[in-house]
Amino acid sequence: MLATTSVLPIVTSGHVTVLRLFDLAFSIDLIKAEKLWTSQDRQGARSKLTRTPKKAVDFGEAPLTLMLPSVSLILNELQGAIEVKISVTARLYAFGVVTLVLQIPADNLRWNDYTSRVNAVEDTIGPKTDTELWSQILKQLCEQIGAAFIRPNRSKLVEDYLVATVHSFSEPIPAAALGRDIDLVPLLSGEISPLSEGAKADLLSRRFSYFTDDLVVLTWDRVFIYEPHHATDVAEVLEVANAQFLQMRYYDELLDAELPKMYALVEEATRHRSLGGPRRFATLARRLYMLVAEVTELTEKVDNALQVTEDVYLARVYTAALDLFRVKAVGNAVDRKLAIIRDTYSALYDEAASSRAGLMEVAVIVLIFFEVILALFHYL
Repeated sequence: MLATTSVLPIVTSGHVTVLRLFDLAFSIDLIKAEKLWTSQDRQGARSKLTRTPKKAVDFGEAPLTLMLPSVSLILNELQGAIEVKISVTARLYAFGVVTLVLQIPADNLRWNDYTSRVNAVEDTIGPKTDTELWSQILKQLCEQIGAAFIRPNRSKLVEDYLVATVHSFSEPIPAAALGRDIDLVPLLSGEISPLSEGAKADLLSRRFSYFTDDLVVLTWDRVFIYEPHHATDVAEVLEVANAQFLQMRYYDELLDAELPKMYALVEEATRHRSLGGPRRFATLARRLYMLVAEVTELTEKVDNALQVTEDVYLARVYTAALDLFRVKAVGNAVDRKLAIIRDTYSALYDEAASSRAGLMEVAVIVLIFFEVILALFHYL
């Protein structure tokens, strides 16, 4: 039986991973990016899940993982400041998102010290910090593979996610004991003060296990993973969900900005009716059509970034993450705005066609009038 929390276990193998996701381009040519990277004698490979069979998971286009030089970082933990060496990787997605992955070792730490390290990492390079480290790594990456970015247009939107992973403890611990005999709340919440029972229950509500010795506990900005088999599948699936959320947020804000412009252009085109009216309507309609086609193409790539088919456990985690991150809710908002633009495009197209028909009728009447006049002059 596991000892009480007064005798805390030691995390003999674990790490803390911080993800920061950037939207850098309309899309990324992953084949070109890989060639650019490997031409500099650097390591790069397409991502694949380590334990899940290929037939159980389908990447729309597998992201490209690039190994970057490691860096050092000072962490201010409860026991004092320490310097740690961080491994750095970047993952590129075809739909224009780049994830920088910083992994900090957390071996041979008693549980409360492991929790302290997780929170120290968050305080040092988490979403509330403005460290130059992220900018330096991103700049270095863009300088080397920026030519693979198609229509680069860096968005100000950024997503962060923290992954606390334990592979082994100093003594065997069943998954059921985590959260019962070992308090996960300070690690998942980052709070020092005790939480209410309701807040605790909500924090631990998204809990998943497949075997008796593995566990995933999801929250909005953190996840705890107990994975004795050293698999990375869950962490990579959660990264894909974050990438999808970031991209959907980008399209949502893009359409939010486009709708007022569209209304203004439609009003202007309607107000200034002239012989050039049909062309103005047609030009605006084409612009809206291109916007709809572009966003639809990219949202389909985002939706198809990962399809979990036969792995029920991974599918449960992935679906819970999509729900927690509100990917589908934001995607539905994007679809509604696209529908408005489609309807406007149809109306403009009909208006342009109607205006052309009206002009043709006027032209025919004018021609008939001149023919009558010419006939009169001929007989006179």
